[in-house]
Amino acid sequence: MRFLLPCLALAAALGGCAGATGSPPPLTPLSRYALQVEPGLDRIALAVHEDGLSPNQDAALRALAGRYGATGTGWVQVQGPVGEDPAAARQTWAVRAALEAAGVPADRIRVTSYDAPDPRAPVLAGFDTVQAVVPNCAAEPRSMGPRYSNQSSPGLGCAITANMAAQIADPRDILGARAMSPADSGRAAVVFQNYRAGEEASTPQEPLVQGRIARAVE
Repeated sequence: MRFLLPCLALAAALGGCAGATGSPPPLTPLSRYALQVEPGLDRIALAVHEDGLSPNQDAALRALAGRYGATGTGWVQVQGPVGEDPAAARQTWAVRAALEAAGVPADRIRVTSYDAPDPRAPVLAGFDTVQAVVPNCAAEPRSMGPRYSNQSSPGLGCAITANMAAQIADPRDILGARAMSPADSGRAAVVFQNYRAGEEASTPQEPLVQGRIARAVE
């Protein structure tokens, strides 16, 4: 016993020294592979036509407006080539009008120009977005040999994070929770009114919920 106590004291002292060095705690499988996002750009190029937007271009702009409403951030940039070409100028403003008709708010559309070697260069339309980072699990180190500790394998958790990153509908949800929609104040007012009047406050139940299936089984 006289030798055990000094050993325990020495071990405690060494543990205290290790904690005082400020070394970070070991990573867990959940923190080793966390969902992350990176900036991206969703942009299309539209050729200039004398007679305006083609049906395919109009459909592409509607699809772009839908993606902006789902995952876009910031402004929708419409960029026309620098020059005095009247067809390119008409195409640029036709793109803006088509985006507004597709549901993009007018105050979220910016029309600018860009330097191009050809005055008939395509009109560009796009917006900044974020995309989920999908880790390459095949390139991660892995060790399937025997381990003599309780530490997890190096690649544990990578496949789960990769699957979630590939399937998530809106990568902006990784950055934070969405704002909640306002409550249905009209429905709440009806419930309180019925409650004060001594009437049933709940909505009428459908026949299937009232147990008719159970009686039919009998």
